[in-house]
Amino acid sequence: MTEGPHRLRIAVLLSGNGTSLENLLEHIDSGAVDAEVVAVISSKPEAYGLERARQRGIPALSVPRKDYPDLERFNDALHKALDGYKVDLIALLGFLSLFQLRGRYLNRVLNVHPALIPAFSGQGFYGKRVYEAVLATGVKVTGATVHFTDDQYDNGPILLQEAIAVKPDDTPETLAQRVTAVERRLVPRAIQLIAQGRVQIREGRTQITPGP
Repeated sequence: MTEGPHRLRIAVLLSGNGTSLENLLEHIDSGAVDAEVVAVISSKPEAYGLERARQRGIPALSVPRKDYPDLERFNDALHKALDGYKVDLIALLGFLSLFQLRGRYLNRVLNVHPALIPAFSGQGFYGKRVYEAVLATGVKVTGATVHFTDDQYDNGPILLQEAIAVKPDDTPETLAQRVTAVERRLVPRAIQLIAQGRVQIREGRTQITPGP
């Protein structure tokens, strides 16, 4: 991990509207996160997250998943797109495909998931599907998770989690609103912890050292 205070160079991978990207950029602008987003890459060319990046002068690249016959070739293209940016950290903010580390980005890729991993996670669990599954099972708590990725969906060392209560009258939409609010807090906090050199990974678990 990065040692000491450092302005992290971040690449954001996304597939949609880019509201999580906007949230991160607002935290960077306010000085709450010592980082800069140096590239935004989308798996969908129509994703509005690309326009958000362009409006701020951030390089915005489209690597359409549909243009590649398999995950391996898609990741070939992703890694090639990333090569020119010398990133310290990759943030998967609403990215719907599996990013392969390939030995190059171990402990350098963060993902945010709208549930308390390992619950309601894995391939196929994304977006509204997660909230529907939470409500269908009748669990009393859910939340959000920020974790380092490995080569499986929604897997890898957990960095931050926060739980919220599931209300009896919740719908997928109301639950999503509250979980999203948690994600908006956790992602900038997680990235700032990394920027401060306060995160270590030992035996597959994260340790956060005390701050100043």
